[in-house]
Amino acid sequence: MQFRFAAFGLFLLLAIWVAAVELFSPPRYLLPSPLAVVQALWRQSDFLAHHTLVTLGEIFAGLFFGSIFGATVAFLAMALPRTGRLVWPMILVLQTFPVFVLAPLLVLWLGFGMASKVVMTTIVIFFPVASSFADGLRRTQPVLLEAAALTKATPWQVLVRLRVPLALPALLSGLRVAVPLAPLGAVIGEWVGASAGLGFVMVQANARMQTDIVFAAMAILALTSVSLRLIFDHLTRGHPHWAAETDPNTLFSS
Repeated sequence: MQFRFAAFGLFLLLAIWVAAVELFSPPRYLLPSPLAVVQALWRQSDFLAHHTLVTLGEIFAGLFFGSIFGATVAFLAMALPRTGRLVWPMILVLQTFPVFVLAPLLVLWLGFGMASKVVMTTIVIFFPVASSFADGLRRTQPVLLEAAALTKATPWQVLVRLRVPLALPALLSGLRVAVPLAPLGAVIGEWVGASAGLGFVMVQANARMQTDIVFAAMAILALTSVSLRLIFDHLTRGHPHWAAETDPNTLFSS
C-alpha cells in the first residue's frame, strides 16, 4: 500500500513537472525537462557513479557511527543517572543548532575530505536515535518495574534484561526516522566544502548553470533515501520477538 502511494506521488510529481515545462517553456537552465535529466544521467553515468559511491561511503559510515553512538549515549544516560542528568541537557542544546551552522566548522577542523562528511552524517543520525532510545528506556511500565523489584533484581539486571528489550521498538522507530536523513548529512557537508560526492557535483553544476545535472544528482539522492528506508523496513519488519517478553519472573530466572 505504501509503495502504491509512493508510486502515485512520483507519477503526480512528474506529471506536474512535464506540464510546467510544456505550458511555460522555461529556459533549460531554470527548469530542465524530465527527459533532459534522464539524458544527463545517461550521458554522465560514469561521472555520477563515481561521486555517488563517494557519497554512499559517507552515508554508510555515518549511519554506523551515528547509530552506535546514539544508542550508547542513551544507554549510558540510563545506566549512570547522575552523569545522564549532566550530559543530556548539553545534548539537547546541541540538537537545537542547525546543521548548517556546524558544517563549516567541521570542514574547517577536519578538512575537505571524507572525515567531515562522516561526522556531519553521524550528527544527523545521532539525535533521533539517542532521543528515541532514551525515551524507550525511561518509559518502562511501572508495574513491570515493581514486579522486577520483587525478584530482587539489581538495577543493572533491570536495565539490561527489562528496560533494553522493551525499548528496542523505540530504538527501531528512531532509526526509521534517521536512516532516510543520512544522505542529507553527507550532502550538507559536501555543499560546504568537498572535492567529491553528489553535493560537490550539485554545487559545481549549479555554478555552471548545468541544471539538468543538478536534477540528476537530486534524483540519485532521492532514490538513495527511499531505498535506504525500504531496505531498513524490510530488515526490521515486525517488532523484535524478545521485546514481547514482559514477565519479570522469566526475564530474571537465569
